[in-house]
Amino acid sequence: MFQYSMIQWLFFFYLYCFLGWCFESTYVSIRKRQLTNRGFLRGPFLPIYGSGAIMMLIVSMPFQDNIVLTYLAGCVGATALEYVTGVTMETLFKVRYWDYSDQKFNFQGHICLGSTIAWGFFTILMTEVIQVRVEKIVFLIPGQVLTWITLILTAGIGADMALSFKAAFDLRDVLIKMEQVKEEMARIQKRLDVIIAVVGEEMGQRKEGFAENIAGIKSEIKTGISGNLSDMTTAIEEKLSTIRNYMQTKPGAALENVKEEWYELKEKYTVTSEHAKRIGSLKDFFQRDMIRSNPSMTSTRFKSSLEELKTKVFNRKQK
Repeated sequence: MFQYSMIQWLFFFYLYCFLGWCFESTYVSIRKRQLTNRGFLRGPFLPIYGSGAIMMLIVSMPFQDNIVLTYLAGCVGATALEYVTGVTMETLFKVRYWDYSDQKFNFQGHICLGSTIAWGFFTILMTEVIQVRVEKIVFLIPGQVLTWITLILTAGIGADMALSFKAAFDLRDVLIKMEQVKEEMARIQKRLDVIIAVVGEEMGQRKEGFAENIAGIKSEIKTGISGNLSDMTTAIEEKLSTIRNYMQTKPGAALENVKEEWYELKEKYTVTSEHAKRIGSLKDFFQRDMIRSNPSMTSTRFKSSLEELKTKVFNRKQK
């Protein structure tokens, strides 16, 4: 049982990649009520399903006559595969393409008890029912024809994989650059907070509204700055405007240093905000499609930046 040639193994892998894509894309499309091309690749293939299917066949080989051991082997093998794949993808791309953090008895969000139990039953279904029927159909295909089909699929999926990996790495770079922009925005914002506080002290905090602004700034410094670029941009523009208005109404030699630094910060903000617009526009089709195909993707390190990109992509699609 399960004694196949390399070409047959490879064809089974592609076949289960395709069947997995059909299952998950149909499920998500029905759930979202819109057509969704699920998965990491752009074509109709989900490698995690193909890998899982082949792994189930291999780990069950020593236990073909024992359904209990087949079940346990499937639980262990598939869970190990899911964990290694999840950790590897997050390490490479800084994004999780699935996340069990909201499930009970999960480990690092990559695996959970519920999926482990399910993998065991899927292994029995795969080895005892599905593969037996698929095998009969594949054996009807002439060897030379099967070889050509498999080679063509290998070329197509290989090219798709190269494009998809590039898109995933590019998306990772966008997230890293967005984080760098936010750090620069945070530095500008904190420096403006200091300038407004100094100006407020010079005024003796005579105006009640200005005093409330100072209190808000001190609270903001303690609690931290919003991770949303849009909110940070609005806050910086308001603070630049506040300082400019004060310089216009209260000119004097004492404010020369403030004015000089204000111009410097304004220039930095202009450059940084333009950079933010460029990297946040996400003009690359493959990067946008990567997000559309994986709406549940998350990122521990770049959570707010990824959510911003997802919002832009899905809002653009609705328009």
